[in-house]
Amino acid sequence: MKNPYAYIEAEILDVIEETGNIKTFRLRPSGEIGFRAGQFMEVTVPGVGEAPFTPSSNHSVKDTLDFTIMSAGRVTGILHEMKKGEVVGVRGPYGTSYPLADFKSKNVYIVGGGVGLAPLRSLLYALFNDVNDYKKIILKYGARTPSDIVYKKEIFSWKDRAGHVDVEASVDVGDDTWIGSVGLVTTILKNDGLDMNNAVAVVCGPPIMMKFATFKLLDLGFKDSQLYLSMEKNMSCGLGKCGHCRIGPYYACKDGPVFTYDKIKDLPNIWD
Repeated sequence: MKNPYAYIEAEILDVIEETGNIKTFRLRPSGEIGFRAGQFMEVTVPGVGEAPFTPSSNHSVKDTLDFTIMSAGRVTGILHEMKKGEVVGVRGPYGTSYPLADFKSKNVYIVGGGVGLAPLRSLLYALFNDVNDYKKIILKYGARTPSDIVYKKEIFSWKDRAGHVDVEASVDVGDDTWIGSVGLVTTILKNDGLDMNNAVAVVCGPPIMMKFATFKLLDLGFKDSQLYLSMEKNMSCGLGKCGHCRIGPYYACKDGPVFTYDKIKDLPNIWD
């Protein structure tokens, strides 16, 4: 029987410093390992351990994978010390993906916070692959400070895609270089003239940000079933065995991490 924890080796092709504690690792797996936007994989530092991350690259690119990772623990801390040419392990993909077929011909309203933009970058690339299939694509992004914005070199160029992609960012605390909005990301969530009957919203970020962004989107007129949440809470094994990622009767790693709000809204402690 195949070992479900076995990984394939992947060479680190590049390490891009996004912020003081976030880096993007571009990997070249030794074998083909595809994914769909929204799914996650386990990345292994050999001899140290593994952790789950959602790829941040275009799912139509088959020979490389990008993972944007915050240094927040033992595995990620050691990973942040690794260099080009070193080898990690990758297994997966796991979990649910965004139902792109259901998004077609609709307005897609995307809300991200901090490193939560990483899974959304994969979704955005997937939408850009067939950009004319969607009515309008709107990204609202929040970061603590201008220096905490990830993908600085590309985020604002996304609005040039086919004339119907809007990008707006806000920071909690500005500086002399920042000319955009200042305030929590919820302060820039507006209707933008959208037909809410022909729209979906996607949210990913820290739990507290997701909570209040969800409530604000409901106030704007989105229905529970129109809200897609990336609930990547406490995932560990990726196989539904360890039980760390339970959300009521669900496992985030198997039944998610992409859930519609109507599926989980009445469960206890979903924002913990």
